[in-house]
Amino acid sequence: MRFSKRNKQYSKFFKNINFGCLKIIFFITSLSYFCIYFFDNIDQISFDVNLERNGINLFLSFLFCILSIYLNAYAWKYIVKWFGKEFKSNNLVSFYVLTNILKYVPGGVWHFVERFNFIKKISNPQIALYSTLIEPYFMLSGSFLLASMGLLFSPFYFFLIIPLVFLNRKFIFLILKRLGSLKGKAFEVLRIPNSNGQFKKKINIISFFPTRALFFEIGFVLSKFIGFYICLNTFYASHTLNIIFLLVIFSLSWSLGLVVPAAPGGVGVFEACLLLLVGKSIPQNIILISLVYFRFISTSADLFLSLPFLIRKLSKRI
Repeated sequence: MRFSKRNKQYSKFFKNINFGCLKIIFFITSLSYFCIYFFDNIDQISFDVNLERNGINLFLSFLFCILSIYLNAYAWKYIVKWFGKEFKSNNLVSFYVLTNILKYVPGGVWHFVERFNFIKKISNPQIALYSTLIEPYFMLSGSFLLASMGLLFSPFYFFLIIPLVFLNRKFIFLILKRLGSLKGKAFEVLRIPNSNGQFKKKINIISFFPTRALFFEIGFVLSKFIGFYICLNTFYASHTLNIIFLLVIFSLSWSLGLVVPAAPGGVGVFEACLLLLVGKSIPQNIILISLVYFRFISTSADLFLSLPFLIRKLSKRI
């Protein structure tokens, strides 16, 4: 009886927590932290780049960011396929790439809305909703799996494998229910009743484990990291950098940027976390320059691929 009462008290306590407010506070704190470090080192920062010497490196970073977007799109295609909807063409990949820029729009649900509407037209609302809703969990699982390489430095990183354990047919509906409760705003925007009874309707998971989708999500994070690593080497060509260490902190920082929806595209959160985790392993002015250039390159890749979609949207409004 005591155990039951304690459970009810804890449940009531967590329900009263305003997680949306906490995420906004975390976002503002992260952005402030980055800005303080930036302006504190402003006299040591120079954004001048010798394009003849470094232009190829920056272009390679851009190409890997482009590749990461396509790998992410293919991951989503295989998530949809895992839920029981087969696509013979690559229309799904193209549409994902075109709408990727919408993740930077305040609210953090508009790319979700566009993709939901696209799948709903050619499938059913359940597959449309849950294949889109679950995608960030796949991204997080892939990123955490890469970050778990930190086992080389500490046993603590073993716990990062936990999200991967639940990514299977047996537990997927539990994850969807939990995500459904966290993404209440998305349900409101789409005007869909958030009912537990809707999860298993018209969803036919084809295998126990979504190997292909996870493989592409890992490739997505790795491509992002390579883009960042090339960018960093442009300004800090040091042979003392531990690439495993950088991959671990990059994956952790990117994951935190992903799970804080108050930050459009993880802006501010990713940079602040990476800056904090790197510590003094890399000179602060170098890591700041690299982060600013990488953010510019990464956003430019999203904008470049999404330009036809934006033009079409604007032309409809005029």
